[in-house]
Amino acid sequence: MTLLAFDGRMGASGDMLLAALLDAGADPDRLEFITDELAVEYRIAETDKCGITGTTVDVILTDERSESGSAANADADADADATETAAEADEHDQKHEHTHAHGQHSHDNHTHAEGHGPHRSYQEVRAIVEAMGLPDPIERDALAIFERLGEAEASVHGTALEDIHFHEVGADDAIADIVGTVVLLHDLDPDRVVTTPLATGGGTASIAHGEYPVPTPAVVELAADADWALRGGPVDAELLTPTGAAVLAHVADGVDSLPELELTSIGYGAGGYDLDPHPNVLRVLVGEGGGGLVKDDIAVLETNLDDAAPEVLGGLQETLADAGARDVSIIPATMKKSRPGHLVKVICKPEDRRRVARRLAEETGTLGVRDAGATHRWIAEREFRTVAVEFGDNADEVTVKVASDGDGEVYDVSAEYDDAAAVASAAGVPIRTVIERAERAVLETL
Repeated sequence: MTLLAFDGRMGASGDMLLAALLDAGADPDRLEFITDELAVEYRIAETDKCGITGTTVDVILTDERSESGSAANADADADADATETAAEADEHDQKHEHTHAHGQHSHDNHTHAEGHGPHRSYQEVRAIVEAMGLPDPIERDALAIFERLGEAEASVHGTALEDIHFHEVGADDAIADIVGTVVLLHDLDPDRVVTTPLATGGGTASIAHGEYPVPTPAVVELAADADWALRGGPVDAELLTPTGAAVLAHVADGVDSLPELELTSIGYGAGGYDLDPHPNVLRVLVGEGGGGLVKDDIAVLETNLDDAAPEVLGGLQETLADAGARDVSIIPATMKKSRPGHLVKVICKPEDRRRVARRLAEETGTLGVRDAGATHRWIAEREFRTVAVEFGDNADEVTVKVASDGDGEVYDVSAEYDDAAAVASAAGVPIRTVIERAERAVLETL
């Protein structure tokens, strides 16, 4: 199983993630269609941080219209900037510092994209990503990351996701950072991504609403919904930005320490701060790790019913599957006033949960569907094999499900009951006899 592990001891930002993945061997040519769609350029360079050679990435506007549009937008958004969200201001602070720390301001006709370009609403950012023509898996991941950012800001400011207006994280550089990082991750194509606890830094950060302690409010909201842990230090500076936190919240599982790896590549993505004696780099390690079950991102929906007809409950497996449900469980329950009822639990992909919830409400008449808060499950790799089992002169086929871990090590085989029942009926033998023969036939081939 190919494992990609981030070493979070110096935090993470969008440009550091990009740089680390490129330094680890991701193909920079994969970024070309992003530069065409967003009118930006990725400037990739090499730098030194406390003796560590790393890669830097700077996003440059290549379209004069984007620069002039940004200036006009700056006037139009003067009042809006007074209520700039925590996440936006935090991201700007580190990215602004990044530019000056490397002395990379251009003297040509291009403009650095940091904070430039139109500031957009959440819905506008979604529309831009959807219009880029990305492969479906990359588009889903990028949209999910922006949804995390939007939900974090909405929670901080007590508003709805649809009402969020991005400033820094809706500008061209943030879109280029997030989409670019997703593209490079898919290029490296690890089976699993993990991160050690992410350092936030310390001290305070100046944002539009005043002085806030590090980690800033948006980062805390993102971390609360992530699988990994935060830790303070090792310096008084902002090390973990909202963009970095949002990307890692979506793609990475948390681990306490770097896992066992047979390394194939290592990358260092350099940040903007010079933090001697600490090398300000995000390290990524890629290699072959131990086998395990495969992470599958899910949402779990549930509702209580006390008046549903048996026919309706019996049909939910089929009707909800049509809407995107992966699994449906119906559990007897005791409701208020000691009435008998049922708890319906539905597993689906996160991007399907709204559609599945709507169908569940339509089919059952429930007045509410809860999001149970589950973010993923661990599943086996599954393979179906067909074997012939003989009884007398007849040989009939039975399908057998083979379960294995991420390294392909088989740990269970299970004959399909309906196939075994049909063969048993025709042959006049017990079902369990057919099951045993079919499973033994598969085991003998492993």
